Formats: sequence, structure tokens, C-alpha cells
Amino acid sequence: MKEEKIQTLHPVAGKTNKNISLEKYEVIRENILSILKGHEFTHTELMEKLYANVKDTFEGGVQWYGETVKLDLEARKIIERTNTKPEKYRLSN
Repeated sequence: MKEEKIQTLHPVAGKTNKNISLEKYEVIRENILSILKGHEFTHTELMEKLYANVKDTFEGGVQWYGETVKLDLEARKIIERTNTKPEKYRLSN
């Protein structure tokens, strides 16, 4: 049976993001949303927490999938960047 895919979005108009495994997308998405629930993290902190959460069970490049899904969530306005220095990520209101 053919693996289901999802075409991810990119927050920058005109840019296209990747077509990835729906199953992997959902694992990374759920973890990112869980990490950000009630918190704000820098890009590095977010990726480190994501890696720590899934490294033992996820097959594939956690950082690569993390970045792809993070951009998709930004494009869908589910998460957003703060205007602080350094930038942090949080769930959108």
C-alpha cells in the first residue's frame, strides 16, 4: 500500500515546502504543539526538545522533519514567531 503524503506549506509567499509522509508529519506536529503548549522557545530550544522527545522512536532526520513541519505550522498560523530578540516560537492565539 502506498504511503500517504502531505504537501506542507511555507510561510513565505511563493516558496513551496516539501511533500512528506503524513504519518511522520503527524508525529512531529503533535510533539511541536505539545512542547509549545503554554511556553515560548527559541528555535534551538524547540528543536532540542523535539529531538529529545522523539529520538528513540522516530525514523528519519528529526531536525529536517522538525524544520519542515515548523514552517508548515507557521504558514497555517498554528504557531507564530515573537518579535523579541532572540525570536521565540509560541502557539498562535
